[in-house]
Amino acid sequence: MIVLYDADCGFCRWAMAWALRHDARHRLETAPIQSPLGSELLADLRPGDRLGSAHVVDENGRRRSGGAAAAQVLGALPRTRALGRLACRAPRTTDLLYRFVAARRASFGKLVGKRARRRADVLLERASARPAERLEPPSRPAGRTAS
Repeated sequence: MIVLYDADCGFCRWAMAWALRHDARHRLETAPIQSPLGSELLADLRPGDRLGSAHVVDENGRRRSGGAAAAQVLGALPRTRALGRLACRAPRTTDLLYRFVAARRASFGKLVGKRARRRADVLLERASARPAERLEPPSRPAGRTAS
């Protein structure tokens, strides 16, 4: 699955790096929303709406956004799989929690600290050994839905 995140958000970069560190099975591919791949995968959204939340595009081309995207990422990681299942079973609560954090991401970013953000940036740079432009976007079946 491809996880699209806001590259201009320190908290978002830290959270993405946290997920990559816990991705023992290497199920996550990452790309900034602002990258060419992000623009391609989110082409049906207005540019201003793309940065409203994180997005996940699965192997079938189905996109999930916000709390649903967070639930998918948590469910893909061995250590947080149970939390991901719970998040999928309570989508309204998950989305409320996601929106609460997203609305305060600048404040949460300050709690993370500069050193942690720098370490996250190094990890994201290493994880992006393949430029985002070279990641293969999943096929897009008719009726792809956003959530």
